[in-house]
Amino acid sequence: MKASIISIFRSECSPENEKIIISFTAKIMKKIMLFIFGILSLQAFAQKEINFYLVLAAENNPGLKAKFNDYLSAMEQIPQTTGLPDPQLTFGLFVQPVETRVGPQRATLAVNQSFPWFGTLKAKGDVAAKYADAKLIAFEDAKIKLYRDIRIKYNQLYFIQQSIELTTENLGLLASFKELARVNFESGKTGFVNVLRVEMEEEELKAQLEFLNDSKASSFAEFENLLNTSLTEEVSFPNSLAIVQLSQSKQSLYDSIIENNLELKELQLLMEGKEQQVKAAELMGKPSFMLGASYINIGERTDVDIPDNGQDAFLFPQVGLKIPLFQKKYKAMQKQASIQKEGFQHKIEDKNNQLSSNLENLIKDHLDAQRRLNLYEKLHDLAERSLALLQTEFTTGTTDFEEVLRMERKLLTYQLAMQKASVDNNNAIYKINYLSGK
Repeated sequence: MKASIISIFRSECSPENEKIIISFTAKIMKKIMLFIFGILSLQAFAQKEINFYLVLAAENNPGLKAKFNDYLSAMEQIPQTTGLPDPQLTFGLFVQPVETRVGPQRATLAVNQSFPWFGTLKAKGDVAAKYADAKLIAFEDAKIKLYRDIRIKYNQLYFIQQSIELTTENLGLLASFKELARVNFESGKTGFVNVLRVEMEEEELKAQLEFLNDSKASSFAEFENLLNTSLTEEVSFPNSLAIVQLSQSKQSLYDSIIENNLELKELQLLMEGKEQQVKAAELMGKPSFMLGASYINIGERTDVDIPDNGQDAFLFPQVGLKIPLFQKKYKAMQKQASIQKEGFQHKIEDKNNQLSSNLENLIKDHLDAQRRLNLYEKLHDLAERSLALLQTEFTTGTTDFEEVLRMERKLLTYQLAMQKASVDNNNAIYKINYLSGK
């Protein structure tokens, strides 16, 4: 395409203009050579870049930190539920000493420890452990969701950058077209309207370029917010995206999602926690035991001398039994946990349906992006060839200059559409991977 433009210029322009064209051509050829020899290394560098951003986000994102703190907080609940009740210490002082054979009782000191029914503490600990595991899964889910969002935002920035570069390049080509139109006008071959048409096209592309630069600034701010840091350097991108392909069938993907989806795992753990809570509530309705000891301080008798006079008394062991006569509250606790368990079962079923629908839509988006990519690659090739023919026909006066401009705009549209299809394809795969817990 660019070679045909230069041939037109060489046939129509003055030597001074030809020097400008040759310089312009050299810059284009340099860009092409850099692309050919650097594309593999640039893609490897881009992969390194995205991994750097993923690590940066994992270290700094406040939402992720909050999820991890939720997990740490839940872990601290386990020793609270598995510990024995606090021991009870009582002290009594007799206002009026109670006389006994060996002397008056002056004060008593008693300590006792209660023990829940066998297995109660373990059941409570299992409930807390399930909830802690669910918090850990929620943290893992938040992490891979963040990774997905960063990859998608990175792709969005890539598309904007590609759009800026393509638009800028087309503005350069339009400048060449405008010079050609001006030369033809000055030689009397065409009217000045062709120059005005190019200027109109230029103004449209300049407005589009301003919008793209504004979009880049806002998207970059969103990218920094995901990382929760200010980037001091520009984000680097490859010349082209490596197209990610689906490596599994739809049924295999669905089975993998049902098995590995982290939101499903979290719901499953919460349901199991409610199941353990039913068991714990049942055990809480059982009797609990008490084991203790007492000490009684006894004064000496002064009126008589007898064996063990003033000997303090020790009572050990003291055994007690706490009988929960009012079972209504424990039955209510069991019923509440059972209802909540059933609620989680419904949530799991609903989540399965949502995941199935999401997978169908994402596969549709992936296939649509593949079709668009293939379509626009063909259209781009046809448009490039057509533009070369139109340029040749324009030099012979058999084609209107407006047709050349129209085909140039089509070529830009197809170039942007190819990049958009590549981004949409990869984003659909990233979302599918997230559903699979990857």
